[in-house]
Amino acid sequence: MRRYYITDRRTCPGSLLDCIGRNARRGCSWIQLREKDLAPRDLLDLARAALARVRPHGTPILVNSRLDVALAAGAHGVHLPAGSPAPCDLRPVVPPGFLIAVSTHTVDEVCRAEREGADLAVFGPVFPTRSKPGQREIPGLGGLRDACSASSLPVAALGGITAERIAACADAGAAGIAGISMFQSSCGSAGSFGEG
Repeated sequence: MRRYYITDRRTCPGSLLDCIGRNARRGCSWIQLREKDLAPRDLLDLARAALARVRPHGTPILVNSRLDVALAAGAHGVHLPAGSPAPCDLRPVVPPGFLIAVSTHTVDEVCRAEREGADLAVFGPVFPTRSKPGQREIPGLGGLRDACSASSLPVAALGGITAERIAACADAGAAGIAGISMFQSSCGSAGSFGEG
């Protein structure tokens, strides 16, 4: 199972850059910088610092929603939230091999992401999650299974993923698992990037 670490410096128990480096060393497949509240320049600084941390391990860094920052930093890709431009509309302005991941919540959205040229679909929430306790619709493992069956895109399962649930996600056809807490729970104890 491939692993997609989504950062959150506000809940990271230690240095976010150290956590990024640790997850890269552990063989994480992708790391998404999801620091939505950072100013563009601060996000750019974080992206450049993260790229330096993962360089020895070759882990791709994707920047959440900010294509401009991803390109300026030389990141490996961008993660597009719901309502973003289609991946095919971005291809003319990104370098060859640039990764485009897309947030999806339904089978139709996964199929659309594939038609529009995404490289990866992050699908969920598969299980209830603390970060979105009021979520009305939970696609669940059945929804994940349907999404994986309907598309040839690699699908990473998101939402409430724990070590005990990874096998069930794999059985449903997921190519990987995505999340925040499972990747940050064992990361250090000193201050986080961008705070202080």
